[in-house]
Amino acid sequence: FVALAAFAPFALTPLLMLGGAYLCFEAAEKWSGRLGLHHAAGPQAESGSSSSAEQESAIVKGAIRTDLILSAEILAIALGELDNLPLATIATALIGVSLTVTAIVYGAVALIVKMDDIGLDLARRDNGLARAIGRRLVVAMPKLLALLSVAGIAAMAWVGGGILLHGLEETGIFPLLPQLFHGWAAALASPAPVLAGAIQWLAYATLAGGFGMLLGMLLALLLHLGGRLRHR
Repeated sequence: FVALAAFAPFALTPLLMLGGAYLCFEAAEKWSGRLGLHHAAGPQAESGSSSSAEQESAIVKGAIRTDLILSAEILAIALGELDNLPLATIATALIGVSLTVTAIVYGAVALIVKMDDIGLDLARRDNGLARAIGRRLVVAMPKLLALLSVAGIAAMAWVGGGILLHGLEETGIFPLLPQLFHGWAAALASPAPVLAGAIQWLAYATLAGGFGMLLGMLLALLLHLGGRLRHR
């Protein structure tokens, strides 16, 4: 990213848009999987013989891949905010952002993945309070994971769609769509002046998420069709 700032700052917006498109695709793929519209390919998926450890490993790999893209997007956005600063300042700021993102994102993923193991360990202890907390953790984890899954899908569609809309407006490729969304959001917020800012933000975020999900579904459809054509 430091090299990008020094030698190719013009590539920042296209790279952001590429990452945004990937987030939209991931959101659509995960939502389609939840709806049972497609199944993962491969021998394990076909035989249904994958163990819980293999399933956990697949979940972790998918989360790390998506978090890696999100982290890169955060760094690219930070780089865009550091425009016209000395290169040493940009490098120092990006290192700080990278360390913070790594600690927060991957720390949260590791904690969530191991939360059920923590609950089981607490449930086996002699202390009554620890056992009660452990049982509650074990019971709550499936519901928490389901909630986080839906929230993660919505967040990916929202972030990806928002980045793409911003890129369309900034590059002038198709500025009409983001301008139209801004207009709709402002119109929805106008009846409530006191809450206008919050309503406008929520409305635009919803529109960006819907746009991101639709675009992701289109990308997923095209990629699946391309894969089928290659196999034939």
